[in-house]
Amino acid sequence: MRLRLWKVELQKLADETGLVLHVHQYPPGTSKWNKIEHRLFCHITQNWRGRPLTDRIAVVELIGATTTKAGLKVACALDTRVYQKGIKVKDAEMATLDIIGDAFHPEWNYTINPRRR
Repeated sequence: MRLRLWKVELQKLADETGLVLHVHQYPPGTSKWNKIEHRLFCHITQNWRGRPLTDRIAVVELIGATTTKAGLKVACALDTRVYQKGIKVKDAEMATLDIIGDAFHPEWNYTINPRRR
């Protein structure tokens, strides 16, 4: 159900901004191949090495203080909003989305077009 809600919310973003959104996701279990994650995470772990992760604020501050010699600066913020649980997306709502699956693994790779009003 989370994937359905994700697509509904992306459709809302496309509708509001007028942008065509291209989604390309790594399949489950393949995050080890995500070069961006690997390039960033090693710097984050070096930054917080030996420091106690006592609460969420400590984690956010340590991640946000991460920089690299190449000039990368990490931005991080704690989201304290409360989100509704158990939101169900009906088949009828899914049918209204303007989603086109790619030829290669359309369940992971797709385009969301803004809907005409």
